[in-house]
Amino acid sequence: MGAGAAGAVIASRVTERADREVLLLEAGPDYIDTGEPGRLPPDLVDGGRNSWRQHDWGYRHRPTPSQILFVFPRGRVVGGSSAVNTCIALRPKPYDLDEWAALGLSDWSWERCLPYFRRLEDDRDFDTPWHGRGGPVPIRRHPPEELVTFQAAFVEAARALGYPALTDTNDPALDGGVGPHAMNKIDGVRMSAARCYLTPAVRERPGLHLSARTVVRRVVFHNQRVEAVEIERDGRIERIATRKVVLSAGAIATPGILLRSGVGPRDEVARLGVELVADVPAVGAKLLDHPGAALFLLPRGRFCRTTDPLIQTVLRYTSMDSPHPLDMLVQPGSYVPIHPRLNLPLFSIMCCVGKPRGHGTLRFLSADAKAGPHIDSKLLVNRDDHAKAVEAMMLARELAGTAPIRRLARPLWPGARTLADRARIGAWIHRSCDSGYHPCGTVPMGPEGDLAAAVDGRGRVRGVDGLIVADASLMPTIPSVNTHLTTLMIGERFGEWLRDGAL
Repeated sequence: MGAGAAGAVIASRVTERADREVLLLEAGPDYIDTGEPGRLPPDLVDGGRNSWRQHDWGYRHRPTPSQILFVFPRGRVVGGSSAVNTCIALRPKPYDLDEWAALGLSDWSWERCLPYFRRLEDDRDFDTPWHGRGGPVPIRRHPPEELVTFQAAFVEAARALGYPALTDTNDPALDGGVGPHAMNKIDGVRMSAARCYLTPAVRERPGLHLSARTVVRRVVFHNQRVEAVEIERDGRIERIATRKVVLSAGAIATPGILLRSGVGPRDEVARLGVELVADVPAVGAKLLDHPGAALFLLPRGRFCRTTDPLIQTVLRYTSMDSPHPLDMLVQPGSYVPIHPRLNLPLFSIMCCVGKPRGHGTLRFLSADAKAGPHIDSKLLVNRDDHAKAVEAMMLARELAGTAPIRRLARPLWPGARTLADRARIGAWIHRSCDSGYHPCGTVPMGPEGDLAAAVDGRGRVRGVDGLIVADASLMPTIPSVNTHLTTLMIGERFGEWLRDGAL
């Protein structure tokens, strides 16, 4: 259930076998991409910026306890958030996945996951043992001649500070530096999971059935065994009999479906007025995400065009005393997407903490499937995370002071007085940080006996039979990079297991 990044992959892979049948349920609309111009809505085509409004769940979150509610975009459409994101195609570092294996999840080591990263991609720039060719998802990097003014200046500024050129952010053998992002967009067009996996040919398979604009209310059990799925479609409530359900609704919606189905922490299920099916304390207990902050700059001339791609390049480096190499990302923003209806003609230097120690909370206030959750992200509340963000903002200040950027723009917010003082930067960050929009870890996997886990290493939900979770919810720790490619890899693995009868 859920036709997002993981669900689209799973449906495509499972139905490669003619004797497999999949009913893919999606709350949002469906668009069949035939490659014809104008077939898809413009916000789903444009890979140069996020789609904030037209195909969104309308969630809000509180970044820190002292802040107001901010938008928290999540895709409500076939393709999920892969259909509305910024098209950054970064792989995790090997240690990100070996960290999962060290928790007792041997299936999820870097060595075992690498073949699936290679299988999903069609890398247009590199043909090495690290990369894949001929996979469903095309990946390329902007060459120097394609970089817009501020993106090119950012690369020049980072080189001026001594950072080396980084040609391939997905090569695990390379150290950090500055260079073009690996991105899943071609000629500016977003290559979503829907476009890449649910192709017209895949949709013609007799075993694949897709029901769009269908809200999943709950999973129905009998004696802890899956019996049916209760849905709402066209204003009618229906039950679909089934013996196996795969939840791929995403890190925000998946725990909500579980709670409405009676699976989750006993007290939370009772608070919603739902009959308990299985007491699984880890469901929705933690929300992992990437915190960040940004320095905003005022252009000195007409260098800032809100039609430019938002992001093309990145600087990766290791934070002070970090056990995790290349745990920080600094990215130039060609304009400021401050609101769903407003892009400001300002530049930004955005800082992202890749391996945060803190976590947020996710709480559902109603058993109504259409009611959104209360999201407290609690970003940078952890002291170590805060210190890394301050360090990154000081680096942003240095970058802004280099000649390549200084000739284009000057710092606007925070002001010079704040930027001059580390303590003031620290106080400012608490009022101004936001999410990287990479929620995960809300239904974490773990080995048998791990009380912090909601599912086993193959997504099987504790205490019930026939229910599997397969999306970003599963991640027991957050990868040091954008979660999109990792989620596609998860879909590839579950698609194979389900196709071949291993689940």
